[in-house]
Amino acid sequence: MKKYKKTDLESYTLGTTLTLYLLTKKIEYVERVYIHSKQEKNEAYNKIIEICKDNKIEVIFSDKIINTLSDKENCYVIGVFKKFPSNIDLTKNHVVLVNPSNMGNLGTIIRSSLGFNLNNLVIIKPGVDIFDPKVIRSSMGAIFNINFSYFDNFKDYYDLTKETHEFFPFMLQATKNLKDVSVPNCYSLIFGNEGSGLSRDFLNIGTPVIIKHSREIDSLNLDNAVSIALYEFTKDIN
Repeated sequence: MKKYKKTDLESYTLGTTLTLYLLTKKIEYVERVYIHSKQEKNEAYNKIIEICKDNKIEVIFSDKIINTLSDKENCYVIGVFKKFPSNIDLTKNHVVLVNPSNMGNLGTIIRSSLGFNLNNLVIIKPGVDIFDPKVIRSSMGAIFNINFSYFDNFKDYYDLTKETHEFFPFMLQATKNLKDVSVPNCYSLIFGNEGSGLSRDFLNIGTPVIIKHSREIDSLNLDNAVSIALYEFTKDIN
C-alpha cells in the first residue's frame, strides 16, 4: 500500500471517525480497514470491527502501513475503498467550481454545501481530485453524501443545463449585489479558481453577482464566498 496518486483505483479515509462514516455511507465500496496498535479499543473501534465482521471486510493490523499513508501522528485507522461513480441530479440546484486548485477548500465547500442541503457539485476541469484523501479529510466525510460530476469545460455543463437552470457567476466585476438577488426555483452558483476567479466571459452568463465586503481586503476566500452564497440562497427554506 503506497501513498495516494490520482491514477489509483482506490482511495482511503484517514482516521477513526472518517472510516466509520465511510463504512456507514459507502460500505459496498470498502475494500479493507487498517488499524494501528495504538488505536484505543473504544466504542468507535468496536463498531468498526463489528461492521467489518458482519460484511466480511478484511481488517489488517499494521502500524507500518498507517505510518506510511498518514502524515498525522494520531491517525490510527484507515479505510480503503474503491472509487465510486457519481452523477449530479439535473433537476436540483448546483454549486459549480471552475478549476478549483486547493484540496482543503474543496473539502470545506463540500461540507458547507451538504450543510445547506445543496448536495450537487460540479467541477470544471482542470480541477482538484475529489478522491484525494486530503479532500476527504477536510470534507469531514461529507463527500460520501453528495453527488458530483466533472466536466471538461464550462460549455459542456452550460449546454446540458441552460434550459433548466438560472446561472449566478460570483465575480468582483459584477454589479448585482447578492442581497438583491431573487432566488429562482432551479439555479447554479458558479465560482472561479482561488487565485484568478472567473474570467470576464462570465459577465455574459446569467446574472453575475458580487458579495460586497470592505475595501480592507481584495477578496474573500473561495470557501467563505461559497458558504455566504449558500446561506443567502437557502435561508428561506432551511
